[in-house]
Amino acid sequence: MNTLVIIPSRLSASRLPGKPLLKINGLSIISHVFRKAEEANIGEVIVAAEDSEIVNDVKQNGGQAILTSKKHKTGTDRIFEALQKIKKTNIDLVMNLQGDEPLIDIDDIKNLNNLMIKNQSKLGTSASIIVDKKIYEDKNAVKVLTKKKLDNTNFPEATNFMREVDEQSENIYHHLGIYCYQKSTLENFVSFNQSNNELKNKLEQLRALDNNIKINVAHAVSSSIGVDTKEDFVAIKKIMEYKT
Repeated sequence: MNTLVIIPSRLSASRLPGKPLLKINGLSIISHVFRKAEEANIGEVIVAAEDSEIVNDVKQNGGQAILTSKKHKTGTDRIFEALQKIKKTNIDLVMNLQGDEPLIDIDDIKNLNNLMIKNQSKLGTSASIIVDKKIYEDKNAVKVLTKKKLDNTNFPEATNFMREVDEQSENIYHHLGIYCYQKSTLENFVSFNQSNNELKNKLEQLRALDNNIKINVAHAVSSSIGVDTKEDFVAIKKIMEYKT
């Protein structure tokens, strides 16, 4: 099966404007994510951006990027436009990788892709075990509730996604910013209007659950941090600069 990785990106993030082009070790966050996706080696990688500055940055760093509309309400709608513009007919799976998670583990990307193929799932995502109790209270850290206990041998269904949660609940994990769609499921997903649940919680994956699209969850080895705030950026910058 052929997988295409599309990374949606925009400069106008409300909490940290301009974050895709913030630099760590001399390279922008978006280009770090692009390189991680390329290293995973599961298929062609393209950045879908609403700003020419992002497109230029990715291309200058040896990547592929495409300019999309500024009118999209979600990243999934943006990747669908990019998919239409690319006009590739041999794509089976579309991986949506968040452009603000430069610490995402390459093995977690590969694992989700493998599980999608093995189980012929319509839509998959990843989550990790919650080690830091602060994640339960952090509204920026999305949590997922699964039908069964999540481990590295299964691919259980998600029953809900939330920002706030009672930490005593069972089968709650830290959701990572990665999705993999069968191409037809992606087409189906973007045809639906945003659901009330999605708008209220600002979580687009709830649109899938509200329209009876099953989401399977892969066990992720690492708990990747997204860059949502200036504090996140400083923390990630320290980790990545220490690694080098």
